[in-house]
Amino acid sequence: MPGPEKHLNIGAIVFPGIDQADLTGPFEVLSRLPNSTFHVLGKDTTPIRDLMGLILTPTMTFAQAPPLDLLIVPGGWGQEALMDDATVLEFIQTQAAGAQYTFSICTGALVCGAAGLLRGVRSTTHWSAFHLLGYFGAIPVNARVVVDGKHISAAGVTAGIDGALRVASLLRDERTAQVIQLSMEYAPEPPFNSGTPQTAPPDVLEAALAVTRKTTEARLATAQRIASRLGIKPV
Repeated sequence: MPGPEKHLNIGAIVFPGIDQADLTGPFEVLSRLPNSTFHVLGKDTTPIRDLMGLILTPTMTFAQAPPLDLLIVPGGWGQEALMDDATVLEFIQTQAAGAQYTFSICTGALVCGAAGLLRGVRSTTHWSAFHLLGYFGAIPVNARVVVDGKHISAAGVTAGIDGALRVASLLRDERTAQVIQLSMEYAPEPPFNSGTPQTAPPDVLEAALAVTRKTTEARLATAQRIASRLGIKPV
């Protein structure tokens, strides 16, 4: 754990089709870390649209990014285009090698997998893509947040807040993370117990599966192709 005197450079990549909550949830937490700078990173600084049309603007390009203490890799349906993007994958590989931690949210884990970061690493991701982790050599763990050495992963979308609080405690300390949590008044009380496939009513689960079915099929084909490229035989 670095001392409070060390300035932290935190960077999150953004891309068209990102799920903005994968970025903005962790941003809400980690931008509050004392003595730190949060960089929003893109291949260029052109504004991009998230999955639902929200416009996000990178603050600097990959080439301008400093060495990062924490690299954040969000997910979203636009993640598919990153799986074969050499510029993005090389940036992730380079920054992850020097960072204290790499933090994936939702299907950002699949991008980390395509960059070769998940071989033998315990990881989680969104429930609709959980079965794909093995294609990248990961050890799937059905948990909201998983910490395995330098790699921290959060499950779907809102789990990014939970994961970011864990990261805050690792980069600083638990008291700092708790102060941030209180400042955000993060004490969720969801109105329905349908937040996981295990607790959702069957008809709700089927409706959610219908929404993600085409994307899930595309992700499977991509995962199989990437596994072949990486020489990984999923268990």
